[in-house]
Amino acid sequence: MSGGLIFAIVIVFFVIVLVAMSVKIVPQQIVGVLERLGKFHKLLHPGLNIVIPIIDHVRMYHDLRIQQANVPPQTVITKDNVQVQIDTIIFYQVVSPDQATYGISDFVMGVRNITTATLRQIIGKMELDETLSGREKISAEIRVALDEATEKWGVRIERVEVVDIKPPADIQEAMDKQMKAERNRRAIILEAEAAKQDMILRAEGDKTSKILRSEGEKEARILQAEGQSRSQELEAEGQAKAIRLIAEAERNRIEQLLASGLDETVLVYKSFEALKEIANGEANKIFLPTGAADALASVGAIGEMFKNKPDKK
Repeated sequence: MSGGLIFAIVIVFFVIVLVAMSVKIVPQQIVGVLERLGKFHKLLHPGLNIVIPIIDHVRMYHDLRIQQANVPPQTVITKDNVQVQIDTIIFYQVVSPDQATYGISDFVMGVRNITTATLRQIIGKMELDETLSGREKISAEIRVALDEATEKWGVRIERVEVVDIKPPADIQEAMDKQMKAERNRRAIILEAEAAKQDMILRAEGDKTSKILRSEGEKEARILQAEGQSRSQELEAEGQAKAIRLIAEAERNRIEQLLASGLDETVLVYKSFEALKEIANGEANKIFLPTGAADALASVGAIGEMFKNKPDKK
């Protein structure tokens, strides 16, 4: 191989290397910080980017997705001198890659240190019971402290989570006993309240039953009285109607007798016919008014009628 050919191959290889170095392909949600001759020049966004080899240099790439940083468990002392161990997780996002590159050397470490210091300050002002029940308050105060510090770093704190708060073993055991006693107390109270409610419901049910039974008996008596009253009214109305009909019939009969020319002779004759029918019956004694007897005697037929009945008077 001649020297000229070797030189040409080297030149081609060198050109290929330069072209490869000048092309930068950045993935989605990734941003590169480009420096030219040691100074910040621009950001390399997702896609194809052309740079000048040797002169341009990509300082670092930043992931723009939300990241999480675990803060190592911290042992802190509460206001009432109790040591507790707290685990915390910080969720953050790089919003300004150039500030995140030049504002601080390691913003993740900075976030952890600020979280640790802030956590000690917060817990030092809180008692144990307040600490155990104040996770949201602790998280909110840590986030406020981080927001003030990370604003200059091009980092935004999305969320702060207090994962766990562990008191000492002896206090944890005492808390467990207290919790167990409290649960037993609540169980006893609930059982007593249930028994009380059961007795109340039974009494109310019995009371309601008696009231309904009394109301039923009352309505039954009222209906029975109304029925009897109505029956008596109907019976009285029937009797009155019968009396009216009898009176009307008697009145009609008298009117008919008067219309047919009724006089004393006819009445005597009718009385005689009536006495004759009575005498033909089974009765062996007949009582007559004095007036009627005189009237019958005047007719002259009474002696004949009583001739065959010597015992009748």
